[in-house]
Amino acid sequence: MLAYMKALLVYPEYPDTFWSFRHALKFVSRKAALPPLGLLTVASMLPKRWKKKLIDANIRSLRDEDIAWADIVFIGAMIVQSKSAQEIINRCKSLGKTVVAGGPTFTTQYRKFKNVDHFVLNEAEVTMPLFLRDLAKGKSRHCYSSMIRPDVTKTPLPDWSLINFKEYTTMAVQFSRGCPFNCEFCDIVIMNGRIPRAKKPEQLIAEMQILYDKGWRGAVFIVDDNFIGNKINVKKMLPLLIEWQKKHKYPFKFITEASTNLADDTELMKQMSIANFYNVFLGLETPSLDGLNECGKFQNVKRDLTKVVQTIQKHGMQVMGGFIVGFDTDPESIFEAQIKFIQKIGVVTAMVGLLNAAPKTRLWQRLKKEKRLLAGPSGENTDGSLNFIPKMDKEKLVEGYKRILSTIYSKKHYYKRIDTFLKNYQPTVKSKLSLGDVKAFLRSIWRIGILSEDRLMYWRLIIKTLFQKRKAFGTAVEMAIYRQHFGKIVQRLSIPC
Repeated sequence: MLAYMKALLVYPEYPDTFWSFRHALKFVSRKAALPPLGLLTVASMLPKRWKKKLIDANIRSLRDEDIAWADIVFIGAMIVQSKSAQEIINRCKSLGKTVVAGGPTFTTQYRKFKNVDHFVLNEAEVTMPLFLRDLAKGKSRHCYSSMIRPDVTKTPLPDWSLINFKEYTTMAVQFSRGCPFNCEFCDIVIMNGRIPRAKKPEQLIAEMQILYDKGWRGAVFIVDDNFIGNKINVKKMLPLLIEWQKKHKYPFKFITEASTNLADDTELMKQMSIANFYNVFLGLETPSLDGLNECGKFQNVKRDLTKVVQTIQKHGMQVMGGFIVGFDTDPESIFEAQIKFIQKIGVVTAMVGLLNAAPKTRLWQRLKKEKRLLAGPSGENTDGSLNFIPKMDKEKLVEGYKRILSTIYSKKHYYKRIDTFLKNYQPTVKSKLSLGDVKAFLRSIWRIGILSEDRLMYWRLIIKTLFQKRKAFGTAVEMAIYRQHFGKIVQRLSIPC
């Protein structure tokens, strides 16, 4: 039976969120920020004799003809894609197809989804072979799950043949899974555990070579839960990556996620800078020590977060930051404190969200025990939704939250943060100017420098950067473009920006 199966892999649509960058994509003529790395990897786990097709609903709509072609449909999704995922599931079932679902949103809350024939949960390296074995026997179960943490050195290479690179702004690879920290609100330890597991350095280099051979040039997101969760592994890999980058004349620049202890390790920051890392996301969360202690973010408690950000910026890496309000210990002054904190440290891409309890996290369990849990989270970081009863008055919390966003993404505060960032930033990125970069700049001149109400601040930034920090010019243009997206996201909350 398995010899002739046609597998359709479907990635549901993202709503218009902070990280979708939907309103910035038009500047670079791309349709989505990132490809569905999980589904591309799962595709390589399926029998080689199967025919496979991948539909990313963020690139084009799923058609009935696509569904009719398939014998079996695999759907992978995150929480923020839940609504689209259920709609796709329903369509596939209405057309008589076998539906298999997996990924983060199903792993933590699969019981809320209807019309799924088989759930393949947790890490697919363990559960997918079990499902395929039973499917071949005609005895497949409804749900496959396992707490076994697989050896990621045996994870297959993604099947990049299933996508068109020209439709994405950034490629994605994974080096490790897991994070040694245990923040109360975070579901990483549920998904991937607290002991980081890394691929062999040679594996990562092989993935880079495949992307290079297929013609990719530009940004690559190393999507690890915490890239420096095991510094020993990273320091073994980086020299090989540096050597590969030099040999190929630096075709890639890297983005990743890390913890604040990155700023403690000068050697590591230097290696990352030489390897061409230019952007690092940090969970900074809050300037409140009470809030950091409450959520178990102890790695931030013992550090001066302003110095952390400035130190990383001085090593040539822009810091993107995650921030949260809504902790039980937050006073009413937290909103102004967050605004001052974000402006002071010069984190331009500042994702501020209301605290939400993700399923099965320690926060979820605590709030459930306290009878304060209301529903599952939306998965959208900046939609202003709450899924629990806060200690602060709800109206005050939501209004204060809106005030933060409307302030930090106003023209005045946003461009002032760019100025603060540029003062600390020592650019080291080694990337050639692409035709896409030139087109994006020219479009920004028309859409921002002429048509937008940001035009005066835009031209001030452009001229100042050209004369004072020319190496950061591309970053400055990128930041100006991003405000066009972030401003639209804030406006969804019915607040001016």
